Amino acid sequence: MTAQHAPGAAAGQGPVWAELRAALRGTNADYTKIPLKRAVFLLAVPMVLELVLESTFAVVDIFFVARLGSSAVATVGLTETLLFLLYAIGIGLAMAVTAVVARRVGEGKPGEAAVTAVQAIWIAALASLPFAVAGIVFAEELLRLMGADAWTLVHGYAYMQWALGSNAVIMLLFTINAVFRGAGDAAAAMRVLWFANALNIALDPLLIFGLGPVPAFGVEGAAMATTIGRGAGVLLQFWILFRGGPHLRVLRSQLVWHAGILWNIVRTSLGGIGQMIVAMTSWIFLMRILADIGSAAVAGATIAVRIMMFTMMPAWGMSNAAATLVGQNLGAGEPGRAEASVWRIGAYNMAYLLGVSVLFFALPREFMGVFTADSAVVAIGAEWLRILSYSLFVYGWWMAAVQAFNGAGDTVTPTWINVVFFGLIQIPLAWLLAVALGRQHTGVFWSVFISETAVGLFTLWLFSRGRWKQARV
Repeated sequence: MTAQHAPGAAAGQGPVWAELRAALRGTNADYTKIPLKRAVFLLAVPMVLELVLESTFAVVDIFFVARLGSSAVATVGLTETLLFLLYAIGIGLAMAVTAVVARRVGEGKPGEAAVTAVQAIWIAALASLPFAVAGIVFAEELLRLMGADAWTLVHGYAYMQWALGSNAVIMLLFTINAVFRGAGDAAAAMRVLWFANALNIALDPLLIFGLGPVPAFGVEGAAMATTIGRGAGVLLQFWILFRGGPHLRVLRSQLVWHAGILWNIVRTSLGGIGQMIVAMTSWIFLMRILADIGSAAVAGATIAVRIMMFTMMPAWGMSNAAATLVGQNLGAGEPGRAEASVWRIGAYNMAYLLGVSVLFFALPREFMGVFTADSAVVAIGAEWLRILSYSLFVYGWWMAAVQAFNGAGDTVTPTWINVVFFGLIQIPLAWLLAVALGRQHTGVFWSVFISETAVGLFTLWLFSRGRWKQARV
């Protein structure tokens, strides 16, 4: 029995346990018509759990890799810095896919939504090829370019070969889960991550440290475990997609190349890719500065970012719910309801992140100590967590506002915002504080605080003007 048919559910007054069960199992509820509070709950619960589980990949990897030393952690950090360019494409594509699928579902066109899903899969597969070639052939050269130390160049290049060489599973995981979210089937995306993450957790210690006949692959084993887990998740995604869910099913007759729809996805994704590339490129510059400071600075920043991303995932999950609600409600001709959903989710985010801020301020060393006993790494990472604690509540509004633009299909506006605040402010400011003024890693951390607090406030103001409601996808 779905929540739509549970006693009192039609009025949004069903028992909490029934609504929670519906959120976890999935429901065929119409998110453009049911009470807004219930719509947010049904979408946000699985989306929050999905992203918490996705970030668990990173946390589990770094937990075990940290046992190999700071250079091993730096290997992961430097590799993922390059992967951020891939993530930029994957996340940008996912933004467009969610927006287009949600708009078609809101318009009552599930067939067009399914064809959109197929075109998105083609794009993801093709986009992964250059990264795979670069990772397999030029792994050592890329690490040297990023300032890797001698240990990383000898022992870490295989990690990069696995991580970049198998990037197709990352692209497909992002893209197909974006299809599920846009359709309103967030529970399917969540279940995929449950399955994939369980495999990763089981395989990480086995492949890193070895057991019985299984040799110890070291840091390379972490990449192997994550690739196997994510690859299995992709297979499950295809099974769900072709079996069909409550809102979307792909048929064999829809497995065609549709140039018009494909170009619409590419066009819409360019803004999303642009905004992510600007943000990720800024992060690459920051990591390059930290690499010149030393492996402890890279390791401390890497662990701190993993902790930050893990704790922020509930807020990102709620923000993803905003993207779906905006897209579907604009498609159904309900712009007022679309805007109301964003303000509601922004308030939820702020309340949650205020609590996280208190923990980061009070217990930064304790958070870092879970992952490493290296006092230098702990001190550096703890410093960043405390600096972050001063502005996390602003991030909550920023996330919701950005996803409103992306869910509406207006991915260009956030791109220009990122160009200004990340490209023209964050990068020069980081160099000025860290290098010119000699503040080293502390300067990098304060540059992030200043630029990202400013971009959050500006994005929220721009959202309040409402021009995103006129976007067309």
